[in-house]
Amino acid sequence: MQKTAVIKNEEWWKSGVIYQIYPRSFMDSNGDGVGDLQGVIEKLDYLNDGTERSLGIDAIWFSPIFPSPMADFGYDVSDYCDIHPLFGSLDTFDKLIAEAHRRAIKIILDFVPNHTSNLHPWFLESRSSRQNPKRDWYIWRDPKADGSLPNNWGSAFGGPAWEWDEQTGQYYLHSFLKEQPDLNWRNPQVKKAMLDVLRFWLERGVDGFRMDVIGMIMKDADLRDNPFLMGDTVSSDAANSYSQQKHLFDQDQDEVHNVIREIRKVLDEYPQRVGIGEVWYELPRWIKYYGANGDELQLPFNFRLMHVPWNARAVQGSVDEMEGALPDFAWSNYVLNNHDSPRLISKIGEAQARIAAMLLLTLRGTPTLYYGEELGMENTMINKDSMRDPQGFRLGREYSRDPGRNPMQWTGDRYAGFSTVEPWLPLAPDYQERNVQVESKDPVSLLSLYRKLIQLRKQQPALQVGSYRTIQVNSPDCFVFERELDNNRFLIALNFSAIAIDLQLPKFPGGKIFLSTYLDKNEALVSNDLKLRENEGVIIKIENTLHNHGMKNG
Repeated sequence: MQKTAVIKNEEWWKSGVIYQIYPRSFMDSNGDGVGDLQGVIEKLDYLNDGTERSLGIDAIWFSPIFPSPMADFGYDVSDYCDIHPLFGSLDTFDKLIAEAHRRAIKIILDFVPNHTSNLHPWFLESRSSRQNPKRDWYIWRDPKADGSLPNNWGSAFGGPAWEWDEQTGQYYLHSFLKEQPDLNWRNPQVKKAMLDVLRFWLERGVDGFRMDVIGMIMKDADLRDNPFLMGDTVSSDAANSYSQQKHLFDQDQDEVHNVIREIRKVLDEYPQRVGIGEVWYELPRWIKYYGANGDELQLPFNFRLMHVPWNARAVQGSVDEMEGALPDFAWSNYVLNNHDSPRLISKIGEAQARIAAMLLLTLRGTPTLYYGEELGMENTMINKDSMRDPQGFRLGREYSRDPGRNPMQWTGDRYAGFSTVEPWLPLAPDYQERNVQVESKDPVSLLSLYRKLIQLRKQQPALQVGSYRTIQVNSPDCFVFERELDNNRFLIALNFSAIAIDLQLPKFPGGKIFLSTYLDKNEALVSNDLKLRENEGVIIKIENTLHNHGMKNG
């Protein structure tokens, strides 16, 4: 018998849509060229005002807003329990929480547990002397007997992961910038302090955390060398040795799961809170971050669709592989873009951006939508003078993440309605044609499509938490699947090609096309012959029939 998905009150994250905001780039309320929390407050109605005029999202994930020297734009935290003045104050944040909750919007903060800023008071104490009580809060080591580095680990931002401290005569570990020293989570005082950070924000009403590089917080106890992918030695590109190593000892240690279970226990002290983790590992290791009994992360972020070739077979294969690997208690999730990647439309093109929208919002699993994707925002043009990303400075302009962090495009006015002065990053070149003001007036715009998809998802529980089953069809360029809950069935057919396809649907009992990505079709479908236009996706409500597919449920 087919199981019925039951969603408890504390599992809002299963049925909701998460929207990522990069705070520097969403809305500038005070004319300094940088987005802020008051700007977000002013735009909450755009995100969800309870009507069909709004986007209809359910939660906002904020990239870091804590005090920081901004060596890595907030991922170098100098105080975990305050707000950077650039973005506002704790009072502003409390107002944001209240206004968001009034609109049924949850707030998710970006928790950075692996490292702090080198200007954090903890690190300033730690590096003050070898005898300081906080010395062991970070990872300090002597050089090897020959004077070389403690081990061969590389920094993700280039170069070695060790920085020499002249004052105390030891190296400290930094998996990213030297301004981001790694915390020592094997020290119980560190763990307690960081769990107290979570409680501080949970007491203020935060609904959950996205946990940055959570799989990296535990290192091998003996700090053993990593093997190299191409043999025993690094290639001539020693500056980027991180990408040439098998990361066996600097991350994804088995002990990390004990720590994550303790984090989950803190979250569970407060009702309806969610833990989301940035986890990049291969599927068998990634699955483990749910916990053997579902007692770790509710949502280890699933980035696989960001990296597979954009075609029907590759996308379907990725989805089916993950669905087949998930234990029954685990809930899937999908991400197509974020602040570390180029804009989606710049990768797959304008026509396929509509297919991506329908895919993201109809798959079984929690969708995370990156700000501006609903408009089809393109990469901004970055030259040497306008680049801000330290990764680009360290590894080369082609590695800069700036192009996908461009200011939100609200209007066609100067500075796109984002600010009254020149923004901190350049605007995308098409902002006058592609913005909220223009697309809100266009009934067939990409923004209109996103609004309708999210509305339909809210209206039809089968599209939120229903079961999933792939349908095998006669075209390799189409991905077709069913969603079902309580005998309400929907078929989603997506054409990944630029040619029209006559699709044969096996054992199709008939139904009605609810929505086309073209936003111009709403008609009955009585035969199994479905004609899809180029780059078209459709959602079909299938006629009620009693059956048992044995599909996977929420």
